[in-house]
Amino acid sequence: MLKIVYPICCGLDVHRDFVYACIATTENGVTTYKSHRFSTFTKGLRDLLSWLLQNNCKDVCMESTGKYWIPVYNILETDCKIVLAHPKYVKAIRGKKTDKKDAKWIADIFKHDLVSGSFIPPADIRQLRDLVRYHTKLTSFTTGEKNRVQNCLTVSNLKLDSVFSDVFGKASSNIISHILANPSEKISDVSAFRTKRMKATDDEILEAVDGAMCSEQAEKLRIIRKHMSSLDLCKSNLQSLILSTAEKYISEINLVCTVPGMAAFSAISVIGEIGVDMSAFPTSKHLCSWAGLAPQNDQSAGKKKTTRISRAGVYIKPLLVQCALNAIRCKDNPEIATRYNALKKRRGHKKAIIAIARMLLTAIYNILKKHEPYNAELYRKSDTPPEHRHVSVEEAVFILQRQGYLISPPVSIG
Repeated sequence: MLKIVYPICCGLDVHRDFVYACIATTENGVTTYKSHRFSTFTKGLRDLLSWLLQNNCKDVCMESTGKYWIPVYNILETDCKIVLAHPKYVKAIRGKKTDKKDAKWIADIFKHDLVSGSFIPPADIRQLRDLVRYHTKLTSFTTGEKNRVQNCLTVSNLKLDSVFSDVFGKASSNIISHILANPSEKISDVSAFRTKRMKATDDEILEAVDGAMCSEQAEKLRIIRKHMSSLDLCKSNLQSLILSTAEKYISEINLVCTVPGMAAFSAISVIGEIGVDMSAFPTSKHLCSWAGLAPQNDQSAGKKKTTRISRAGVYIKPLLVQCALNAIRCKDNPEIATRYNALKKRRGHKKAIIAIARMLLTAIYNILKKHEPYNAELYRKSDTPPEHRHVSVEEAVFILQRQGYLISPPVSIG
């Protein structure tokens, strides 16, 4: 028989306009239920809180349905202990399903402590997380508009991407502005657009701009460039707001910045995702699994079926991968590049860079938990070979084969 962990608990089935609550009270092995439906307006949620407190219920479990759980969480956060569960952990049995039965099912499995709660950071970290994620969205919008600019140039037979490494650099942008100002005029001299770092010759540039942009594509390009300018202004204003919001965590940000490949804004983004209190994660492995950087543990009969990572961490995982790509190029910390190159030989680039991202997140976890800066010596292996190392012939052949050597059988002389 399962142990009753929460004698008085509540299960919430949250919807857009209403929330169905069911309190399960267990005494002497017998469970009684009280159910009520509340509105999701603020007044209705306050009534829900009063109803819970009147029934001496402070342990609440609800499933994370979109963004609908946030208003409920905001009202109940101060007076109740809330467990927010992923839908896959509280999914009810199929058939004969109603909102009332869903709330009762959540209460039944929660009273036995069978629900794994999601990580919910404090309110100030949640605000920082929301701002950082919006900055990521604005960056994605800018990237999408850059792709549309490239599409306009391609359909107009303007091959600037073939001669310029950055189509949105100074020289290329000046050429595009000149074309938009004079759509019908052919460019015959590009000397006015040259910069010191430009590698393409004048003839190559003239061949690249030998196209014709119609009035529709020109007007579309003007609209796109205007939108990009407004996005840049919005991003700069948002960055100022993010910096002012993250000012209270300046000491933690400075510590995270000691990690290789981690810039100041990246450190703010990481703290916005995981917070500064690492007691929410028992170990660094739990944090890596939450971030979607842990390989799956799926093996049977001694064979590993898959080691794919999960889809979790849709915001923090790409950020850590970018930091890992920067860290393997950092000359001040060769231990990262050494680890990456060793893994790349065996597992390939993609798995190696995910391993480096996990390595960085593990370092961040210990830095925030111990309040100590990054220590490169913990990741550096001694270059001196062992004093006594004896290997058999088979082991020596295996080592040489792993290094890429082809071993031929010995030739007998006689």
